[in-house]
Amino acid sequence: MTEPAAVHTTADHVLSVTLNRPETLNALTPGDRDEIVRLLSEASASPEVRAVVLTGTGRGFCAGADLRGTTATTGERVPGDVARTLRTGAQRLIAAILDCEKPVIAAVNGTAAGLGAHLAFACDLVLAAESARFIEVFVRRGLVPDGGGAYLLPRLVGPQRAKELMFFGDALTATDAERMGLVNRVVPDGDLDKTARAWAERLATGPTRALALTKQLVNASLDADRATAFAAEAAAQEINMATADAQEGVRSFVERRSAVYKGR
Repeated sequence: MTEPAAVHTTADHVLSVTLNRPETLNALTPGDRDEIVRLLSEASASPEVRAVVLTGTGRGFCAGADLRGTTATTGERVPGDVARTLRTGAQRLIAAILDCEKPVIAAVNGTAAGLGAHLAFACDLVLAAESARFIEVFVRRGLVPDGGGAYLLPRLVGPQRAKELMFFGDALTATDAERMGLVNRVVPDGDLDKTARAWAERLATGPTRALALTKQLVNASLDADRATAFAAEAAAQEINMATADAQEGVRSFVERRSAVYKGR
């Protein structure tokens, strides 16, 4: 029986999604992409999921989109096909991560190229194994970066660095990615799963709705003026103060004990 291309399990309120096509360095087919979007959408709505980990099997985290058999290689397309495919495909995948109401951790176990790199950069936290590599591979194929790359990278590293990465398409080591601010932490290869699990479990015991609102505020602030950002902050605080977790947090402070959050 063929194994699924995206293996997923939920334990201790952590959804683990593992890309499982190691023979292609976990290049994404349209079906793989749609499955990840579905899982993230369900995670947002499920009280049983309070954090998400995204990783890969084998030597690759994700080599980007699997172009074999697509119109990109056959040339059989009509005007509008490419833009439509991007909107409903790669861009929808990146948006699913940015919009997921639960924190998403990328555990980058190997090569992350093209859309695969953007898949990692869209996550809220990025852990990288020492052997991981990040490649803006588009220029090597004569392509324009997609999957939100021209949106994500300048916000993470600034326009000059983003252009350097995209113009040359050189492989970036995990250590260099950490130095540039693309990665939160680099760990030995053998520690990646353990560290990702520890981070996810810590997030899963946190105030879930407060984390969701915090994620929303930070992401929106990059495109908002100060007045809009301050208004959004006040609205988020108003919403959050009605949650049981916020009330527990304040009560635990007054009672001088550790808070126990339920994700509500």
